[in-house]
Amino acid sequence: MQVRCRLVAMYSLVSAPVLGFDLSRLQGGSAAADVLLHGLTLTQSDLDAVAAARADDDWDRADLWRDVDAAAQERRTAVADAGTLTVIERAPLGTLDGLLHCLRYDVLDWTWGKRPAQPTMPAPHARAPRQRQSPVASKATGVLSDAAAAAYLRELLSDDSRRRLSAPWTAAVRALPEREHDLGPQAGDVRRLLTRVGALTRTEMQQLNKVTDSARPGLSDWAPAVHSASWAVFLSGRVRSGAAAQLLLVQALDRSGVPVADRAGGVWNLLSGAVQALMVRDLLDSATARRLLDPYFTAMGPLAS
Repeated sequence: MQVRCRLVAMYSLVSAPVLGFDLSRLQGGSAAADVLLHGLTLTQSDLDAVAAARADDDWDRADLWRDVDAAAQERRTAVADAGTLTVIERAPLGTLDGLLHCLRYDVLDWTWGKRPAQPTMPAPHARAPRQRQSPVASKATGVLSDAAAAAYLRELLSDDSRRRLSAPWTAAVRALPEREHDLGPQAGDVRRLLTRVGALTRTEMQQLNKVTDSARPGLSDWAPAVHSASWAVFLSGRVRSGAAAQLLLVQALDRSGVPVADRAGGVWNLLSGAVQALMVRDLLDSATARRLLDPYFTAMGPLAS
């Protein structure tokens, strides 16, 4: 239990593969990813429309957040007492608090005072005190936070609470322009991979599992390779682009209907590592790039196919 307590605020854009791993295994993971993806494209001109979608009824919102707190506690208890394989497969590494911290201070970092947006490393205790948000930015952040919480705790909230939490954001999205995510210099390859993953056949799923099983003995060198790629994403200033790619991967897996057991068993790691490598393929050494991309190519073939 001590390990999980230390992971409360572990979600960040820098550690998007970890965030994506959790969201890919939760019932409302794709919806939570969608909130974050929209949040990554918001600009100052969008805040009024988002804020206006929420009524000024703080008492109603307080009631809803009592439901959220109860649901979050229920999940913490379930994770702590996990005894079945199904629960373990879906047990997140992080928490709702960590997700909301990431949303407020990483995704919407630019709304705090006049400081330029900067990608932040996952060490909130080491950060300098932040300026306050404007009233409009604070209210808009609340709208996104409500929707993110409703999605993250989907199966633990009543239908009524979930609907009331997400309704303001659902209305706000209709007023926002559609914006394509910047996926970096290798955007074409990243999008081809995501498109392929979003339309997997049963045979391709079986092949992914086969490659995942055969690659499992090499996990000792896979983890350092992912770390190197993630560090390159950070140093190159592609944190937001890399996070968007990981969140889009969450949605692609849902479109294909990849079983949660397979995602938890290694398919997420294989695909997430490939996405992370593609984000900085122009910067990685050849050995690291091969370690992260070869399993994908073995299972799925060339990106251009």
